[in-house]
Amino acid sequence: SSKIRNVEVQSADGVAVLEDCIGISLTKTISKVEEKLKKGVLPDCEGDDIIPRAGNEMGAEAQIRFLKAKLRVTQEDLANVVFECRKKDDENQKLETRLKDTEEENTRLQRTISMQQSQTEKYKMLSQEAKKKSEGLQQEVTALEKVLQ
Repeated sequence: SSKIRNVEVQSADGVAVLEDCIGISLTKTISKVEEKLKKGVLPDCEGDDIIPRAGNEMGAEAQIRFLKAKLRVTQEDLANVVFECRKKDDENQKLETRLKDTEEENTRLQRTISMQQSQTEKYKMLSQEAKKKSEGLQQEVTALEKVLQ
């Protein structure tokens, strides 16, 4: 299972940017897009619905503000997802620990059951031997009583 680790929050011109340990930088990506927008070279994004149709009438600065706001919302969603993933990972760790403890307890109880079953068998055999011995002694007593009469 892959985990997102070492998430840091950085600020780029008032925009919170998440940067993970792989080194993917949203700050750099934003800067490149801003440079293209300033030069007047808009990215070819007609079918992606990032900027609504009314956005085509917006100026470059308004589009940048819109994209930064959309980025903030996306980053908040990402932060929430990362938080939930970490929470689930913690819960999974606790459950794995509990499962391991339960399995160890189960193994211990199985050994105890096995030991007790072998002791039960041993005592049954001793009981049968004692019963046979008792019957033999009872027959001897009966035979001796007959001899005495």
